[in-house]
Amino acid sequence: MDYKKIIAELLNKEIDLDLETIEKLIEIPPKPELGDYAFPCFQLAKTFRKAPNMIAEELIVKLNKDGFEKIINVGPYVNFFVDKSVFTKNAIKKILKEGDEYGSSNIGEGKTICVEYSSPNIAKPFHVGHLFTTAIGNSLYKLFKKEGYEVQGLNHLGDWGTQFGKLISAYKRWGNEEALEENAINELLRIYVKFHEEAEKNEALEDEARAYFKALEDRDEEATALWKRFRDLSLKEFERIYDIFNVKFDSYAGEAFYNDKMDEVVRELKDKGLLVESNGAQVVMLDEYNMPPCIVLKADGASIYATRDLAAAIYRKKTYNFYKSIYVVGLPQSLHFKQVFKVLELAGHEWAKDCIHVGFGTVKSATGKMSTRKGEMILLDELINEAIEKSLEVINEKNPKLENKEEVAKKIGIGSILFTYLKNSREKDIIFDWKEILSFDGETGPYVQYSYARANSILDRAGEIKGEADYSKLTSKEEFELVKTLESFENQIHLATEKLEPSVITRYAIQVAKDFNKFYNSHSVLNLEDEELKIARINLVKSTCQVIKNALALLGIEVVEKM
Repeated sequence: MDYKKIIAELLNKEIDLDLETIEKLIEIPPKPELGDYAFPCFQLAKTFRKAPNMIAEELIVKLNKDGFEKIINVGPYVNFFVDKSVFTKNAIKKILKEGDEYGSSNIGEGKTICVEYSSPNIAKPFHVGHLFTTAIGNSLYKLFKKEGYEVQGLNHLGDWGTQFGKLISAYKRWGNEEALEENAINELLRIYVKFHEEAEKNEALEDEARAYFKALEDRDEEATALWKRFRDLSLKEFERIYDIFNVKFDSYAGEAFYNDKMDEVVRELKDKGLLVESNGAQVVMLDEYNMPPCIVLKADGASIYATRDLAAAIYRKKTYNFYKSIYVVGLPQSLHFKQVFKVLELAGHEWAKDCIHVGFGTVKSATGKMSTRKGEMILLDELINEAIEKSLEVINEKNPKLENKEEVAKKIGIGSILFTYLKNSREKDIIFDWKEILSFDGETGPYVQYSYARANSILDRAGEIKGEADYSKLTSKEEFELVKTLESFENQIHLATEKLEPSVITRYAIQVAKDFNKFYNSHSVLNLEDEELKIARINLVKSTCQVIKNALALLGIEVVEKM
């Protein structure tokens, strides 16, 4: 039962606001004693020409109170107290009936969302920064799917640019074929680092690299064959990482894919009088928008990131006719995307307003113990291995006889990493503190996974249920608070997509776990003589398990049945 909708319909009969606006204004009061829902009357003051508290007083007299215990006004608010027994029964039945689909909606039906995320550079190791964009993008992908959107997950691989000229030059000079076959990424990184070291001594190497990249752009056979080999070897390594985190993409069209689509963009910008020459380069001037020029072609005629992003945006609109196109890329690229979106707008593409940059912070270590190497990159493999090892240590300490310890440790370790990435606002920096991350107390991934396992153990002991539940007997504060939290899942999903913030779901999962543990610590579930109450509580536990599982799935985290 959608109480927000019911309340909005009730209010709509008495006030001159549309249903959607009313529904958005409805709040959840900060304290249970203030009711379950509240409608603020401030916005009605001008229309009614009365103080908001007087409007609230008049409204509570007019409103139909069927289905509510009471409707009162608290100052300028109209506060609704739902009929708890009806609310609880409807919520639990809905969760158990819908199962894994619980939380789904059809808000996005008929609309396509493009989400660009991960997008690592070819020939370089997958580091912790790539996991930030991957975790956020993967979660947004799942959240929009849950709301009924058609979603396209796009991995805009960094597989083009002058760095490939450097790599080809380095490979031809110092490449080791045996090492490339054994560990492609390490060998490609080694020669790339060596190129930069040697280029500091010999400036001619930079010219050589530019020449190789130009040959690549001109589709030179040898340069193209080397580029394709580097790309294929890198993609194989990236897919190994994606498999660990259960991440999927609908497209791996990287920057190179747009190589033959850039001339059309350049022509369009010229035809519309937007391109001007600046120091030999072709640029779009953006001074009146307080931005530096957007370079489209460099002085040597080579393309740049902006050229490819412009071509990609136009291609995506033509191919997917997106409702929104989301770019999950670090905050340092904010200016770049402002420039690209502004150029699209100036070129007459009104859909530029539907292109959104979703920025995120950086990853840091609290202790300095996370190992770094080769250009100060924290390699993801090191992070994964450390998380699993530390999870296994905790399991051996808490439950040494647990079956499938390694598998459980992997789920907890991977889950703890993802939870840490998605726990707070995406724009905040991440601080890795292993003691906190792997704690089974507090606001961590293992705490939520442990709460699920704890609830699941109750269901294992309960066995097969026979008989009917009487939900009107779930009258305690702890029971109703848990039910209210479980019932709000769909609203939380909508809030997360609206804010483009997976952390909304992470915080929600923590709240479900907290409310469950309060309930579990206050009330017996299995040792009851009242069979109807016992079954009602078992179903409440079952509903909790389902919602935790569904919430963690939206974060890309698997549940652990036993811990």
